[in-house]
Formats: sequence, structure tokens, C-alpha cells
Amino acid sequence: MRACQRKGGEAALKSLMPVVVSNDAIKHYSDAELLSEICKKVFQCGFVWRIVDNKWSAYEQAFFDFEPHKVLMLSPEQLQQRASDENLIRHLKKTMAIYDNALMVHDIKLEYGSFAQFIADWPSDDITGLWSELKRRGNRLGGNTGAYFLRAIGKDTFLLSDDIKGYFQAHKLIDFGFSTKSGLAQVQKVFNIWQLESGLPLAEISRIVACSVGDNRI
Repeated sequence: MRACQRKGGEAALKSLMPVVVSNDAIKHYSDAELLSEICKKVFQCGFVWRIVDNKWSAYEQAFFDFEPHKVLMLSPEQLQQRASDENLIRHLKKTMAIYDNALMVHDIKLEYGSFAQFIADWPSDDITGLWSELKRRGNRLGGNTGAYFLRAIGKDTFLLSDDIKGYFQAHKLIDFGFSTKSGLAQVQKVFNIWQLESGLPLAEISRIVACSVGDNRI
């Protein structure tokens, strides 16, 4: 296998596999924990992840440990104050997205009992549908941001990294743009076939493909 050769053997490749947890385990996350992870991924997009990680305890303090109902009590003026706080990251639009995504979590909780239940119950054979729902209902969760959030909490998902896109294009597995509904449906179908053939989680298949081609952007 090319990925094994490039990464120094089967054991080395295995050590690079993403963590996937059961849907029952996902149900045990609190809505605050999930909102925190969503917001962290929003800030990490286009930014140095390590800096965001180092500041996250300050964010937890500033945003009431990301309890959705408490975040929703913040006024626009209070959000603007936090967007200019030197202890946080000065980015107004991403700071305002914290409020919008808290509203999403709150609304979904009213519909499904908890945001965690909503995530856990979504079938992995339509994971791109969940990406689209997060993008539609949330703020700044398009591109790979929603998928990175799901990967972080252990929900089985592939990623559309540059290496994955390159593989699909090189092997003519997609006829549409990767951000289009038709293109995402094609990608999902291919990953579903690979999963049936291999018995592996989508996340592992995604990582193996990424390690076998291109610059190994994993």
C-alpha cells in the first residue's frame, strides 16, 4: 500500500489514524462542550491553531464556558468588547459567530433534545448532508470547518483536503465542483463504496488516501 510505504510502514500509518468514537459516546457531550469546539474551529480556520489553543481558556472565561443560553444573553456591545479584548483574538466577525452558533445549538436542542443527539443520530453515509446543515444553520461553518469540528469530537467523517480533492480529480471521480450539492453527493457515494469494500471508518479511509498522494496535508 502506497500510504504505508510513504509513512514508514503499517504501524506508522496506523498511528496517524483519526480517533472515531461511537454515536453513544457523542451523545454524552454537553451542548456547551460542542459549542466550544465549534467556535474553536471557526477561529482556527485561516489562523495558527496553536495560538487559538493557547487562548482558549480565556475564551471559556469570557463566554461563560460556552453555555449556549448564557452566550445568548450577551448584547452586541458586549460581543464587540470581547472582539477587541487583547486577551482574545481581535476578529469581530468570528466573535459575532459565537453568538450565532450558540443560537444554532440552542434551536437544535429544542428540536432534538440536545445538539449532541442531533449530531449522533445523523447517518455517516450522508455526512456531507450534515456538513451542509451545519453551514446552513450556523455561521462560518462552510468549507472544511464543519467537518473539522466533527472530526474533533470523533464523529466519523472524511475531509475534503487538497490531497483528497487532487485524488478525486486525477482519477476522474467527480464531475462537479466540490462545494456543489452534486459534487458532494458524488464524493459521498465514492466514500460509501470504499467503506463497504474496506469495512473501515470514513475518517480512516480519508487519512489513508491523503497519505498516499500529494503533499500529505493531513
